[in-house]
Amino acid sequence: MVTAVLDVTTLRTLLSAAAAAPSIHNTQPWRFRFDPHAPALEIRAAADRGLRHIDPAGRALHLSVGCALLNLRIAAAHSGREPAVRLLPRPDDPGLLARVRLGGPPHSPEPTGLYDALWRRRSSRLPYTDRRLPTGLPAELVEAALTEGAGLVLPDADGTDRLLRLTWEGEQRNRVDADRAEESRRWLRAPYVSALGIPPTAVGPQDYRERLPMRDFGAHRRTAALPARSFEVRPRLAVLTTQHDRRADWLRAGQALERVLLVATAHGLRASLLHQALEWPDLRTELTSPPEQGRRHVQMVLRLGYGPEGAATPRRTVWRLPAQGSPPRPQP
Repeated sequence: MVTAVLDVTTLRTLLSAAAAAPSIHNTQPWRFRFDPHAPALEIRAAADRGLRHIDPAGRALHLSVGCALLNLRIAAAHSGREPAVRLLPRPDDPGLLARVRLGGPPHSPEPTGLYDALWRRRSSRLPYTDRRLPTGLPAELVEAALTEGAGLVLPDADGTDRLLRLTWEGEQRNRVDADRAEESRRWLRAPYVSALGIPPTAVGPQDYRERLPMRDFGAHRRTAALPARSFEVRPRLAVLTTQHDRRADWLRAGQALERVLLVATAHGLRASLLHQALEWPDLRTELTSPPEQGRRHVQMVLRLGYGPEGAATPRRTVWRLPAQGSPPRPQP
């Protein structure tokens, strides 16, 4: 059966949905190319927006692209298209991370509410309340990760303390490492300067009781840049893991991360990401479960809870204005 031509309005919506995904330091490290003959969308790595010191292997870049890919899949299904995904489709072209062919009616619809949630989802680096998660929601978040081939663990009190200790160590190292501090500070931008990076309004305060190690985007000028507030006594953390640690696993982990975030958003939960310990190989090794527990590779630490909505971060326009009668061309 011949698939109907993709109209410009639908294509713009798909691209906007993909670009609404979270990314490390809001680098938005993706580029899109539309093949009107398939029709299909290709997602490439924007290597020039990678973080050379913070993310030298590109793992976080792949997670970010995975988040965009999940949004694209959800938006495609919502528009009545079956998204057929191939990860890393060309070994001779490592910058091509995924290709999504947009077929006929979807085989199985996405859960109600995820499409709306992808437009509302945003990181909240503000303090949360100590309100408990409702019964059944943790299991739903675990199931969301499992759907994408990843695992999600909500640790007990001792496990939470261990995660916070390692995250705190990673944050302390980042603050005194000149290259990483400068790289992080370079992405702290006012929204009218660039559609990339973290605007000061979205940074959030530091925890003056130092229970929760929030990232200091203004490293070396912390006191003037970031106010202090009191955060929750017992943060609710979750750990996203994969069995293997290859590029395809990173892309799957990104899709799992975004699905967990969208399910959380649909239930009114706020979320922020604690990535600091994952940026240091020895600390990440400590996060990884030992072989006797079924060795799993940690891809992200999430903080979940109830609290104020975070500030929106800007997004690039992901297409060029088309010539009359032509489909939009993705931005380079």
